[in-house]
Amino acid sequence: MNIVTCVAPVNIAVIKYWGKRDENLILPINDSISATLHTDHLCAKTTVMASADFKEDRIWLNGKEESINNKRLQNCLEEMRKRAKLTTDIGSWKVHICSENNFPTAAGLASSAAGYACLVAALAGLYNVEDNISAVARSGSGSACRSVFGGFVRWYMGSEPNGSDSIAKPLVSPDHWLEMRILILVANDESKKVPSAIGMKRSVETSDLLKHRAEILVPRKVDGITKAILEKDFPKFAELTMKDSNQFHATALDTYPPCVYMNDTSHAIVELVHAYNEASKEIKVAYTFDAGPNATLFLLEKNVAEVVGVVKHFFPPRIEGDVGVEYLKGIPVESTKIAEDLIKRIDVKRQDAGKLKYLIHTRVGDGPKILRDQKDHLLDNSGLPLRINN
Repeated sequence: MNIVTCVAPVNIAVIKYWGKRDENLILPINDSISATLHTDHLCAKTTVMASADFKEDRIWLNGKEESINNKRLQNCLEEMRKRAKLTTDIGSWKVHICSENNFPTAAGLASSAAGYACLVAALAGLYNVEDNISAVARSGSGSACRSVFGGFVRWYMGSEPNGSDSIAKPLVSPDHWLEMRILILVANDESKKVPSAIGMKRSVETSDLLKHRAEILVPRKVDGITKAILEKDFPKFAELTMKDSNQFHATALDTYPPCVYMNDTSHAIVELVHAYNEASKEIKVAYTFDAGPNATLFLLEKNVAEVVGVVKHFFPPRIEGDVGVEYLKGIPVESTKIAEDLIKRIDVKRQDAGKLKYLIHTRVGDGPKILRDQKDHLLDNSGLPLRINN
């Protein structure tokens, strides 16, 4: 059948990509490093179908038809069709695309990275393309090039004007650091006011700090965190991750007009993490924030239950009637009673109920994968979505 369904992961950068040296080719001003999250808990799912009977290309995102003429989308389609013509005739057929996320879109959770990585991986399956597809994914969304691999991934900024060497490569496999766990703390799942593409362009044009960060500071951090990952040195990994997040948001504030992505809840999470680490007399957890208010926490498996308990104490869930909303999603966490003396040593204010909407507990995972079961397709036999949102 000329239909392929694929899932692809979200990735969370621990050394951030912020700023392009070429807007059209999406070439970054610095290297970046990310962790690929498990597709069981956060992923994009995309079905692509090609047919000689289709009159035009069409795309549906989360149940709503969108314009197919988006420039970045066209970049991906055109490049994959070029490669398809080397192997099959269906590269000339029109395609229907249907994509869904199982997490909020445009809320700072790397939805575009998962979406474009999924699209390109699905097209590669449809067209029998076996090349490295990271550069094609990059042409859709810069960080998408990191989502085509599992484990920890490095995106090399490259130096060639045509971007041929600006590709992602895996640093370590998903099995390298099996003890690593990730908690996503969703403070706000609404779209951000300043999209990343606009914020980056503004920062490149106006922030002196960004230039210093890209040229001087990031290369040192990339080397340092690579060493920490290879050696599974959590304290060093955590320190570098938090410092880079802080510096990225300082750069956003150094932009003119400033880009503000964190909110009061975000800052309260930062305060809690540092207070918890201090009370524990060791670094047990690290935060990082992409261009949005939601926090990603990195921690080791042995500390998950305690950290979840601490977060739940200081950010209690909203109670609706007699039923608590689903507060913890993803990998189940055994409930544990937090020692009262630990709570007393954590010198921060307890937040009002509902400041965090929910938590997602996940781990490092693989890159995109093809789903072989026909029940997984998002398009019916005529190429129309099975689910439509009006």
